[in-house]
Amino acid sequence: MKNLKYIFLMMFTILISCKKVLDEPAQGVVSSEDLGTPENVDKMVIAAYSALGNDHYTSPYSSMWPYGSVRGGDTYKGGDGPGDLSEFHLFETFSLNRVDNPLLDQVWFRLYVGIGRANDALKRVNEISDADYPKKAERQAELRFLRGHFYFLAKILFKYVPYLDENTEKTAYNTISNRALSDAELWAKITDDFRAAADVLPESQAEIGRASKFAAKAYLAKVLLYQAYEQGEDHQITSINAAKLEEVNALADEIIASGKYSLTTDYANNFLATTQNGTESIFAIQYSKDDGTPKGRLDYGHALNYPMNQEYGCCGFNVPSHDLINAYKTDQDGLPQFTTYNNTDVAATLDFKSATFDPRLDHTVAKPGAPYKYKSNFIYQRSWSRAPAIYDAFASMKEAVLPDDPSFQKVPPFIGSSKNWEIIRYADVLLWKAEALIELNRSLEAVPLINQIRARANNSKNLLKMADGSAISNYNVQLYQPGVNSNWTQAYAREALRFERRLEFATEGYHFFDLVRWGIAAQTMNAYFDIEKRRVAHLNDARFTRGRDEYFPIPLNQINFSSGLYKQNNGW
Repeated sequence: MKNLKYIFLMMFTILISCKKVLDEPAQGVVSSEDLGTPENVDKMVIAAYSALGNDHYTSPYSSMWPYGSVRGGDTYKGGDGPGDLSEFHLFETFSLNRVDNPLLDQVWFRLYVGIGRANDALKRVNEISDADYPKKAERQAELRFLRGHFYFLAKILFKYVPYLDENTEKTAYNTISNRALSDAELWAKITDDFRAAADVLPESQAEIGRASKFAAKAYLAKVLLYQAYEQGEDHQITSINAAKLEEVNALADEIIASGKYSLTTDYANNFLATTQNGTESIFAIQYSKDDGTPKGRLDYGHALNYPMNQEYGCCGFNVPSHDLINAYKTDQDGLPQFTTYNNTDVAATLDFKSATFDPRLDHTVAKPGAPYKYKSNFIYQRSWSRAPAIYDAFASMKEAVLPDDPSFQKVPPFIGSSKNWEIIRYADVLLWKAEALIELNRSLEAVPLINQIRARANNSKNLLKMADGSAISNYNVQLYQPGVNSNWTQAYAREALRFERRLEFATEGYHFFDLVRWGIAAQTMNAYFDIEKRRVAHLNDARFTRGRDEYFPIPLNQINFSSGLYKQNNGW
């Protein structure tokens, strides 16, 4: 009996102690109310910025390489074969993709995490007074810029997505249809965010990485350019909106006139950690290393895209296609071979001396026998490729860093780096303006803009040397001279502009979306497959279905989440 009393006493003491523990606030947890202070709201703004690079190698929306480079024919998926990250193989072949592809659901989810962070922070910023939070208007503008970015990515991937802003209650998320807004209305919501940001943001930011007025104007120009190519329900171009093109042109003029940006003297500077945040960078994702965290805030979106040699070790994805490599050939006048570049396959012969090439080839593609990433004694070998019998033996270089680069960090078995990734650079602005002018039937005004890009390419050969000082390839890139070496009709100018965008931004993740914007995705991709499947067997089943494959299907998981409220895209 005495022992029983002791047991009851101990149980009572434990219950009282547990109650005291439960009454104490949990350590390391911030309540929703506590987040309403200016200090904590500012941290939430930073958390929204961090979502820019919070992707993963299975959903790399920072660079968009599986969605824009692989689907656009710039690269093959790569890896160890079609079964390695097979979900990306389904993207690459189009005909095999499915509405229940889990990595479609993943990228949708992660983009909405970014949107959610921006909305949550924006709602809290809105509730603080200007007196308590002097940076209120500026932070609101930054958050609208970030929200616009995430919605832009969702829009070009899925076309119709549900629009949620800071005033949307979380309990109502599954009641808002992805067709509540029309295609044009959704574009307008995105442009509204960038307009609001551009109106308020300062021209320069003391803290590198924050959005500026000109970053917002540049992104607004980008969105308007996409919006200008108006589409029907079947994703085909119905008209081109001249007023929006005029605004693109005007915004580009403002950015150019600001004097804050210029093309870097060497194309390589856009892809080196030592020259990041340079004059060409308008907005970039800022990564970090040695920042107090175990591995740093690294670029995981490109974690799979390194060779398989001992200095790296993984994983051989995002392999440049033969089609892309051949596209860098130039004719006797140093101009692109628009229609004949694929007649001979230099990627198969590895003969880069008999023909002539644009130097951007060797900034973009690692080739057997050539220096890797500008290091003349670090020669890329066929043995460095993971599955040469399937994807051949090339590698993408823009995203990579050398193993002795200070930004390099192994995250076994993968590779990371703290090198920035550009979202918008000045070359974009020049070519957006050139595109707008061409479509406005002012083609001759586009010549000097395209020639600026080509002149910089011609001047970007200093780092492209073998150990003995000789050039890696036989280079010849020249400027367009209408009436002398080119017949500068609107049709020719359009072809020149589109080819220039591919050469300049190859493997950077947006080529496919250019094709969709221009309304030529079906014809371009099926022509690509007709030739490329004779070179690589993994494309045997590939076929692009016009009116369907311009966009991904709405993920089945999301349709189920909405209890069938979300409507599937055309053709799916």
